[in-house]
Amino acid sequence: MQYTGSKYVGSYVNRRMEGSAEYILPTDTRYVGNMKDGMFHGEGTLFFPSGSRFDATWEKGLAVKGKYTFADGLQYEDKHWHYCDSYDRRFYTEICYGLKPSGISRLTNMDPPRKIPPGCYDCGDGFYNPTTRVIKDYLNRFLRNAGLPGFFFFC
Repeated sequence: MQYTGSKYVGSYVNRRMEGSAEYILPTDTRYVGNMKDGMFHGEGTLFFPSGSRFDATWEKGLAVKGKYTFADGLQYEDKHWHYCDSYDRRFYTEICYGLKPSGISRLTNMDPPRKIPPGCYDCGDGFYNPTTRVIKDYLNRFLRNAGLPGFFFFC
């Protein structure tokens, strides 16, 4: 664990992770479930920092069957998936609760939407101010400086 930055809470058999356990990755993604021979094996769930989760059946570290649930409760279905496809561009909350009146359209699935200062751009983890060339989080705390002039950068 010291080399990967991960944390393991569970038992060992022959110096390998085994049994019911919790495995926390450096990204704060957590696996809670069964381990065998140092791998995810049996029933287990990956919990992501975004609030989404992946419930799966694992065999020797590979997910053989599973269900992904987004943070807003939307569940991914492998077959007949129609959310946000070319035929229906509504957000999940619009599908569940209906469309808002004209002029109050959604730009994201969040309700209410994030407040972005005038002249700034949403980057997903904060907003970019082209005047100061700084990216701040949604609570207006400094995150990082943008790239050099003439270079492309992605938020």
